[in-house]
Amino acid sequence: MKSSTITVSTRAKTEMIDITRDIKSEIDKAGFSDGICMVYVPHTTAAVTINESADPDVKADIVMIMNRIVPWDAEYKHSEGNSPAHVKATLVGESVTIAVSGGEPVLGTWQGIFFCEFDGPRNRRVHINFIKSNG
Repeated sequence: MKSSTITVSTRAKTEMIDITRDIKSEIDKAGFSDGICMVYVPHTTAAVTINESADPDVKADIVMIMNRIVPWDAEYKHSEGNSPAHVKATLVGESVTIAVSGGEPVLGTWQGIFFCEFDGPRNRRVHINFIKSNG
């Protein structure tokens, strides 16, 4: 199994960053052609997801609703003050699995891969593992 790690620098407390090109670049660097690409975020206040990348309003809407669903000003017990970030990361999830065919991630026409920051700004790591197809 091949693997790589990229760094994502975030600039806001809550944001979604399209990392599709970064993942494609890592697929190319690895010379990976067919199988599964697992993208994993090893942070408890960040996440990764696949969603629409064509219209930037979708990212803005997701961030707006996440902040509305999980507000920063609730009666949280966690002493660090970032409980909302932990909750948001749990709701979105720490990994996505993407099929790779012919050296390209198999994504829908409008889909992109997004790093989700919920406690920024920070420098974050994203791990990518490539699992070769047996066929």
